[in-house]
Amino acid sequence: MLDPQGLYAWEPKGLAVVDMALAQESAGLVMLYHFDGYIDAGETGDLIVDGLLDSMPHQVVARFDHDRLVDYRARRPLLTFQRDRWTGYEEPAIEVRLVQDATGAPFLLLCGPEPDVEWERFAAAVRQIVQRLGVRLSVNFHGIPMGVPHTRPVGLTPHGNRVDLVPGRTSPFEEAQVPGSAEALLEYRLMEAGHDVLGVAAHVPHYIARSPYPDAALTVLEAITAATGLVLPGLAHSLRNDAHRTQTEIDRQVREGDEELTSLVQGLEHQYDAAAGAETRGNMLAEPVDIPSADEIGREFERFLAEREGDN
Repeated sequence: MLDPQGLYAWEPKGLAVVDMALAQESAGLVMLYHFDGYIDAGETGDLIVDGLLDSMPHQVVARFDHDRLVDYRARRPLLTFQRDRWTGYEEPAIEVRLVQDATGAPFLLLCGPEPDVEWERFAAAVRQIVQRLGVRLSVNFHGIPMGVPHTRPVGLTPHGNRVDLVPGRTSPFEEAQVPGSAEALLEYRLMEAGHDVLGVAAHVPHYIARSPYPDAALTVLEAITAATGLVLPGLAHSLRNDAHRTQTEIDRQVREGDEELTSLVQGLEHQYDAAAGAETRGNMLAEPVDIPSADEIGREFERFLAEREGDN
């Protein structure tokens, strides 16, 4: 493998600010990371990243060489044409940024398009950055499509080696093989190297998985702030308002929809309530519940990804 350091470059001013922050944060910094382009049902991760960058002060600490990592023919960047010439180009950017929460506490955010190539070298490069910047905990987040109703609380599946930071949440999966992602591989390699990692996956109703679902983003954000101590009330307030509007619109569409849609939601409600009751009473007293198998979960992931790639 080529030298991972060749994939990124430090931004001197941003790096200097991080070093000053580390002098005050002896325990180390939290790094949040999410990449656009793979499974993110309900745009869960995208809503959080966009909200952080829109509402919080931030500056670049390190930039990755997107020319090496992004396949432009698979995901063509947008150019703007006006009258007789090109006037703008949305250049891809994979960057580590230093962000400040509402109290001024610093944390890191790694985001951008998911690398198409050189995943192992990219993971090694991020590991170097984690070590250099004194990261004490890396947190990734996204949404996954699930057979759950929008009328019930959003479920979470925590993963990584610090699932203890999200108490009271258990995984519905025993074992499943799903298409890989750079985000998941990075989690795997960081854990191998002895770093603390937490992943948070929100359960998004599969019938709205391709639309923004702020309820999922809000639930994930609350889990992140509880696990890390970050204070992000502005983003939480914005997501809460968006979630209320979205739920109202979904309820309207279900009421005005056909009987098949209504029956689908009601069936998912019964399944959800039965599973919740089984967890409360103990499995020995539970009535049978039709829980998706690992193969069904894998097929759902593949279908969702294929539809997203088709749209792009």
